[in-house]
Amino acid sequence: MRVVVAPAPFQEALGAAEAAAAIALGVRLTGAEAVEVPVADGGEGTLAALVAAAGGRLLQAPARDPLARPITAEFGLLPDGTAVVEMARASGYELLTDHERDPEATTTAGTGDLIRAALDAGCVRIIMGVGGSATTDGGLGLAIALGARALDGNGDDLAGIGAALLRVRAVDLSGLDPRIANTPIAVACDVTSPLVGPEGSARVFGPQKGATPDAVERLDEGLANLAAVLAGQGRPDVAHTPRAGAAGGAAGGMAAMFGAVLTDGGALVTGAAGLVAALDGADLCITGEGRLDTQTLTGKAPAAVAHVCTGAGVPCVGLFGQVDVPPGSARRMGLIAALPIGRAVRPLADALAATADDLAAQAAAVVALRS
Repeated sequence: MRVVVAPAPFQEALGAAEAAAAIALGVRLTGAEAVEVPVADGGEGTLAALVAAAGGRLLQAPARDPLARPITAEFGLLPDGTAVVEMARASGYELLTDHERDPEATTTAGTGDLIRAALDAGCVRIIMGVGGSATTDGGLGLAIALGARALDGNGDDLAGIGAALLRVRAVDLSGLDPRIANTPIAVACDVTSPLVGPEGSARVFGPQKGATPDAVERLDEGLANLAAVLAGQGRPDVAHTPRAGAAGGAAGGMAAMFGAVLTDGGALVTGAAGLVAALDGADLCITGEGRLDTQTLTGKAPAAVAHVCTGAGVPCVGLFGQVDVPPGSARRMGLIAALPIGRAVRPLADALAATADDLAAQAAAVVALRS
């Protein structure tokens, strides 16, 4: 029996490659063959998945964290000259403690630093993985880091943070690094949310990043203001564009300011990782991530894997830390089963520590039942 193992990261527990290794261990315990194809969806793990799939290399560069403190962060350079920049490496919420998380105070400036470093390294194209950000600045911080200016009503410069969005009256792109205009940017989005509104970036993801209810309202209005200002300057109006709300609106900001193309992150990464080729001759695929919920159904990596499996005629089973969807939802996304991996009732910290063992045990059980 040949089993393709294609999980995404199990957040706070295992990266995609570690999760794949744990599942593969369980598969091999049954005597079946396991082929490991770690995947991602534009969020955590995108850099590692694309660099591994293409035989690229990791480079380091000075950058700023979400509170503009100096750090060193990684980006990838693939053999064809494509750079892979993962926003979480410089602008991610995991770089902050719980009490530091405040999307009105955080900035994507560090991601702009990494884009500049990629350009300095001679890249000819950029793939941006934008999941896991701590920010809701509409990409203002990264644009300023690359030479743009955000101006208030008096023509004074504004900081590239969420709290400044409501005060923006003009965005001066004349000083933008000229290489941006000649470097295609594909933004691998892990969500389909628009920039503003009830399903927009601030309202859906702001609370997860530390925003109070009042801050959510201000951020939503601020993102709408930024979109209106840019549209008034002749840039694309991205207020209601699907995927523009990814990464606190940075996806939409890059589309409007840089001409970036917003893409399905799961489809991009599964394609680059060679999942279709790996499924040739396979009897089963096992995917998964930390939580199966309604967001997973709208384009997260397991949904992308299940879609590819459906096209290849290979049954796909999902293993998850938590399953929080109605019974029929997993079937509709292409999984023949969605199974929680927990084997005991335990505190969260203990459950996270046991993720690898639980994945191996559940994978072995699944394969045994399919054999």
